[in-house]
Amino acid sequence: METLRVALGERSYPIHIGAGLLDSSALYAPYLEAASAAVVTNEVVAPLYLARVKRALESAGARVAEIVVEDGEGAKSWQTLDRVFDALLAARLGRDTLMVALGGGVIGDLAGFAAAVYQRGVAFVQVPTTLLAQVDSAVGGKTAINHTRGKNMIGAFHQPRAVISDIAVLDTLAERELRAGLAEVIKHGIALDAEFVVWLEANIGRLLARERDTLAHAVRRCCELKAAIVAADERETGVRSLLNFGHTFGHAIETATGYGTWLHGEAIAAGMVMAAELSVRAGLIGASDAQRVRELLARAGLPTVGPALAGERVLELMAVDKKAAHGRVRFVLLEAIGRATLRADVDERLVREALGACAPGAGASR
Repeated sequence: METLRVALGERSYPIHIGAGLLDSSALYAPYLEAASAAVVTNEVVAPLYLARVKRALESAGARVAEIVVEDGEGAKSWQTLDRVFDALLAARLGRDTLMVALGGGVIGDLAGFAAAVYQRGVAFVQVPTTLLAQVDSAVGGKTAINHTRGKNMIGAFHQPRAVISDIAVLDTLAERELRAGLAEVIKHGIALDAEFVVWLEANIGRLLARERDTLAHAVRRCCELKAAIVAADERETGVRSLLNFGHTFGHAIETATGYGTWLHGEAIAAGMVMAAELSVRAGLIGASDAQRVRELLARAGLPTVGPALAGERVLELMAVDKKAAHGRVRFVLLEAIGRATLRADVDERLVREALGACAPGAGASR
């Protein structure tokens, strides 16, 4: 097991990375203030891992409530959130309860938001079971549910007490989910670390083959990058926005197509290509850099064009993006591979051109 730390003063917490960690009661025990815990998971993960996590919590002395919700992005809703609250109250769990988010990014967001607001806030631990969650969404304290007008629009910053990333659970991850997780891995490199991009280009086949040492390295490097960013900018008032490379376009794709039609990582992959194309048109990078982004994503089996959507609809959805300020959409663009920047001075004409270049049947600029 390797352990990193997110340095946030009294809210600092460890990220544990290794194989077989689900069963370690010692990793949960420090956060059990009372002898009660609630595991929030979904109907896909529950048959695989719920019993093991429950057994580990019980070995640490906890009475454990099980809360199983539906699978998929649709679970990030008011209705499902209310079901979680109802289960917590029915089990008579108080403010000293530990909530455990056992699942991918949807469960982490849902359970984390429930923990942020239940009885004005309870402790929670992230136990991510997808690559996407292990490298990104489980770290940093962002929690949310979706709204019909935009993704992750209702939420709170609520840091976990710990992140327990068991690499072994990726063995059971569906191929499509693995590839979607690779989108966030690639995002970290393209936005923040050029050397990591070189490593990814050399090792993408090993990641797709689920070689554990290679996966562990990717998870560790992404967590190192994200932990440093979160420590510097916990509430995304500055540099943390760079982690949203591809997300302004990607979130619009998810909202426009109906949550769950495109997996988050798939939408972000197409969004990264769009952001790279926009960076070319803004004169920040050369066409060869945008092509490099496109080729790496394609090698990971990810979409490099968006769905068939009206440009006006995409622009409308991007206008409510959380990075918007003073009535202007701000885009995370590239100044180079491994160096992202936040820009609010982007001509809408260029945005339309980038969308057109990444539409089905269109060819990107050369």
